[in-house]
Order: sequence, then C-alpha cells, then structure tokens
Amino acid sequence: MSIKLVVFDIAGTTVKDDHNVSKAFKAALAKYNYDVPLELINPLMGYEKNLAITQMLHLHEPDTSKITPELVNEIHREFVKQMIHFYKFEPGIEPLPNVEETFAALHDAGVLVGINTGFSKDIAETVVNRLQWREKGLIDYLIGSDEVALGRPHPFMIQKIMQESAITDPLEVAKVGDTEVDVREGQSVGCKYVIGVTTGIFTREELAGYHPTHIIDNIAEVLDIIKQ
Repeated sequence: MSIKLVVFDIAGTTVKDDHNVSKAFKAALAKYNYDVPLELINPLMGYEKNLAITQMLHLHEPDTSKITPELVNEIHREFVKQMIHFYKFEPGIEPLPNVEETFAALHDAGVLVGINTGFSKDIAETVVNRLQWREKGLIDYLIGSDEVALGRPHPFMIQKIMQESAITDPLEVAKVGDTEVDVREGQSVGCKYVIGVTTGIFTREELAGYHPTHIIDNIAEVLDIIKQ
C-alpha cells in the first residue's frame, strides 16, 4: 500500500456537525453587532477562523478602519469560548458513522491517522478529549490552524504532520475533508488522493467544482480508495 498517512478534518468530516460551528461563528459576530446569515458563513468554515472573521467583516463593515486585529481577535476569542463550551458539555458530540472503525482499520493496515482543522488547537484538543480518540489509540497526530504560519488552503498543517512522521513524499499521503478549503489544502500539498466527503457543509455538486480525486458519502470508502 503506497499511502502511509491519511489526514482528516474534524467538523462535518469525522465529527457530527449540525451547522453548530457556523452557528457559533454567527453568534460571535452578532455579539459585535454583525448579523451575518449562515449561508454566507458555511462556505468559510474550513478556513482558519481569524481569516474567516476578517473576510466576513470586509463584507459587512463599510468602514474598513474598524477592521482591526484587535476586533478580529476579540470575535475569535468569543468563538473559541463558545466552541470549547459546546464540545465539552453539549450532548450528542459523537463521531460520524464508521469514523472510528475506519481509523482502526487504517491502523491495522499500518497507515497513520492525522487530524487537522481550521479550529485553533485548544478547540481541537477539546473535541479529541471528549471523544477519547487518543485513549482509544485511534489517532496519531492532531494539529490546529494556529500551530502553523498559515492555515488552509496552504499546505503547512499537513506538511508539519509529514515532517513529524518522517514522510517526505506527498504521494504517500491522502487528505479527507468536507469543504472546498480541505480539497484545496490537499491539492496544495500534492497529496495522491484528495477526498471530498458529503457528510458536512458542501454537497457533492459543490465539492465537484474543486476537482478532488474522489467524492464519497461514507468515510469507510477511504479504505477502498487507498488500497488502489
């Protein structure tokens, strides 16, 4: 098997998300008097969140002098607070169907499992701790967008995992995610397989516009793809 590492997104790809991330993002903006509809927020959810906040402010704040790093950071802190509370305490935080079984099967095949995300590391850690993926031995690497110079669609998160796992060839790596920016991230790295999954924000038709190597409806299909 040529694939040595598969890197998965979190919300909408491996963890159930009923637009909860988008709703928290919307609420954080609303606290600072920016009323942004969910349909504008959803497409940005794979991005590093400070970047997504900045993009939303440029669409909804006519006075660009108000769009300061301080404002962006304040909105982001509010978003992080809401997300950490949500993932710690809300009921129904669970992996999507077949996710844990797929992680285990990858490990059985000698393939490393990485998790990366547009979330900052503190949110990502909260999710993984809630689901006990480390305790279950299901993941090998976890990286948040604030651990690298630039988040998605830039290649740095996956490249950091590759460096830590001593993998030098991107053709030994697959990327799996539910958004446009997941697909573009995998492409920017040069991953052999860039797999879009329809369990999250983007439909099959929307994902197809970004030309992933595969589009799947069930995360378990990753196993058949990487055996090719």
